[in-house]
Amino acid sequence: MIRKAKAVWHGTGRAGDGNLTSDSGVLEQTPYSFKTRFENEKGTNPEELIAAAHAGCFTMALAFALQGAGLTPTELTTEAAVTLEPEGQGFRISRSALTLRAKVPNLDEATFTKLAGEAEKNCPVSKVLNAAITLDAKLV
Repeated sequence: MIRKAKAVWHGTGRAGDGNLTSDSGVLEQTPYSFKTRFENEKGTNPEELIAAAHAGCFTMALAFALQGAGLTPTELTTEAAVTLEPEGQGFRISRSALTLRAKVPNLDEATFTKLAGEAEKNCPVSKVLNAAITLDAKLV
């Protein structure tokens, strides 16, 4: 399986701008720029997309793990907070902090902690990130 997206950029790093398009069409010339990345202007940025990918990947991995254990979640809500920090002349993504709140009938805390930890380690996005990953998982 191969998934693709395309970035188009015009101009300099600070004054220029660009757009992102994914093969699925979910992103269709979605704007991004220095201002959407560093100044919170409307649009997206690579770190936000990585956070969405990590939250989605982990949550789906956990859903499969729960299914394998014969459990059906009522709701799994995950937020991923990706940290971008200066490094040398550039930047690096140093951390992705996952916060999970789960409603899963008939699930004990020990099994929940085990399955959530395994899902975090086994989701493909976790495996590709060269960053510290933390998980705050709670049954609600």
